[in-house]
Amino acid sequence: MSISAHRPEASELTRTSDRLSFVYVERCTVHRDDNALTATTKDGVLHIPSATIGCLLLGPGTSITYAAMALLGDFGVSVVWVGENGVRYYAHGRSLARSSRLLISQAQLVSNTRSRLDVARKMYAMRFPGEDVAKLTMQQLRGREGARVRRLYREASKSSGVEWSKRDYDPDDFDSSDDINKALTAANASLYGVVQSVITALGCSPGLGFVHTGNDRSFVYDIADLYKADITIPAAFEVAATGSMTIGSDVRRLVRDKIVEHRLLERCARDVTMLLAAQEDEPVEEWIQDDIVSLWSGPSGEDVPSGTGYGDDY
Repeated sequence: MSISAHRPEASELTRTSDRLSFVYVERCTVHRDDNALTATTKDGVLHIPSATIGCLLLGPGTSITYAAMALLGDFGVSVVWVGENGVRYYAHGRSLARSSRLLISQAQLVSNTRSRLDVARKMYAMRFPGEDVAKLTMQQLRGREGARVRRLYREASKSSGVEWSKRDYDPDDFDSSDDINKALTAANASLYGVVQSVITALGCSPGLGFVHTGNDRSFVYDIADLYKADITIPAAFEVAATGSMTIGSDVRRLVRDKIVEHRLLERCARDVTMLLAAQEDEPVEEWIQDDIVSLWSGPSGEDVPSGTGYGDDY
């Protein structure tokens, strides 16, 4: 195994919107060979191009070496430790972001009732194109969204032939659900991992949600809900209709394909930036790769450079 000593500059890194969605591995050892990852199992060695991954999901039975983690950190790949079937999220590593601009904007927007409602309305407007939601309350928005989701389930059930009753699952017992609920759980878990990789890569907080609240992944659920109609609901019903005996792995593969088809990473990065950025015409890179550390000057002045002595000011 060879380890490269070169650490890439921010400008050398693959843009978040241009990366692959996610790679899920389990029961293997993840190591490094030059600037690629290797996943070694009893069947052989798989090489993974680390610079273009958005998120690496580490499932049960996975070991990862220091060298591999160092490489993933250098290339800004989100590393998420998950449970069986990708259902549970445990931890993640450092992201691509070098700037806190979007995080500061997110915190400001979510801390003010009026601006928080404005962002929530923008999210709902993205699900109801052509409709005016500017004056709807959160209660009205939730009611309209609930009716929309029920309609999506009914339509997917009719087109796939899969019987649908309701969303019913036990987060502590994946196998206790029926096939369609298993498929939805596994599909949504994969989507959450990818969306979280984009959110953290942009330097935002997964916990500062606008519609969801009180959970360390509230913003992940906010953003993921924008894409379930295109990705996870169709994928889940399609897999459930096959009578698959390996629902978790089959639905993950189909979700991966749909993520590529819908260019989700590019779309997600654009949507998050649009929702949070003050200047929507600025490119994403201007918000996440501004690798500058400054000192706060207080409410009356602009930030000043760090690493400078300011003793003469006293």
